[in-house]
Amino acid sequence: MGDIHRILDVLNTSTQRSVLATIIKVTGSAYRKEGTCMLLQEDGTQIGLLSGGCLEADLAVRVPDVIREGISRTIIYDMRAEDDLSWGQGTGCNGAIHVLLEPVGQHLQEHLLTLKNFLDQGIPVTMLKKLTTDSSVSDYIFCSEDDQFFGEWNGEPPFQIREFLSDAEQTGLHHGMHFFPDLSAFVYIQHFHPKPRLVVFGAGPDAKPLVSFAAQTGYSVTVADWRPALCEETFFPDADQILVGLPDETIRKLQLSERDSVVIMTHNFQRDREFLSLLLNRKLGYLGILGSRERTSRLFHGTDVPDWIHSPAGLAIGAEGPEEVALSILAEIIKTRREAVTGKVALQCRT
Repeated sequence: MGDIHRILDVLNTSTQRSVLATIIKVTGSAYRKEGTCMLLQEDGTQIGLLSGGCLEADLAVRVPDVIREGISRTIIYDMRAEDDLSWGQGTGCNGAIHVLLEPVGQHLQEHLLTLKNFLDQGIPVTMLKKLTTDSSVSDYIFCSEDDQFFGEWNGEPPFQIREFLSDAEQTGLHHGMHFFPDLSAFVYIQHFHPKPRLVVFGAGPDAKPLVSFAAQTGYSVTVADWRPALCEETFFPDADQILVGLPDETIRKLQLSERDSVVIMTHNFQRDREFLSLLLNRKLGYLGILGSRERTSRLFHGTDVPDWIHSPAGLAIGAEGPEEVALSILAEIIKTRREAVTGKVALQCRT
């Protein structure tokens, strides 16, 4: 999930010429889906993956030509054949993948860094790229959630595109190709969202692997605890933010929303109860509590634990030790987030 954020971070500091590769269409099944992107730099460095390793070598060979010519193009990889000479190389992926290759020139880089700025501020952005009959990009435009436009588009975007952009959130996460009659052309559409945030209340030793794994998976991680001795940056080098303070102090600073996932793991019963009481009336994407269901019930003074609270936090995989527990919790957070998106799209399809 974090490839685009890693790519934008690299573009923000790198002076190398590079090519942005994006899956814009999948027919059948494939390892990665529409919207997956990677950056291929002139020195051979690659950020992200489009496949399980089947395509990257061929894409790297094409980079010098794309940079030299300065023209985007779409390459189709048919992964459906199962012989060793095909792109599927015996994997039987059963899909054809359309990959858009774009040289990252000065203007595109500037617009991608503008995209980064919006995402860093927590503002979602929708991108549209108009394709020619030979599947190169002729125009592109970005529109932020607060209706700011930037990009390179010839003339005013037609009403049909403006109507789509105004409904971007309601139309769901439908990355992919759409035909616009007003343009007599296909347009590739992609939605970019800020990094999901994980807030970990509790800075004990068992929080360290959870913070590290979540950061590697693309989450922006905040750690909060009232004990200064536990909140050293050296303990949590992957955290984006470390807050020291009592529960009411730290929660006031966080501006939590339904985009956030929260785990309570202080190992202090009274502090857990304080955190829980302050979080119960907030809309969160995930709220998990470390410890047994019986302990969580005691946090609720013996009453039933609401179904939406994950207790004990983590998928039931028989986890042992901090690392396995961290993996089970992160897997449940990802699962919950994916199901929320799937449910939203399914509801839209029924209306």
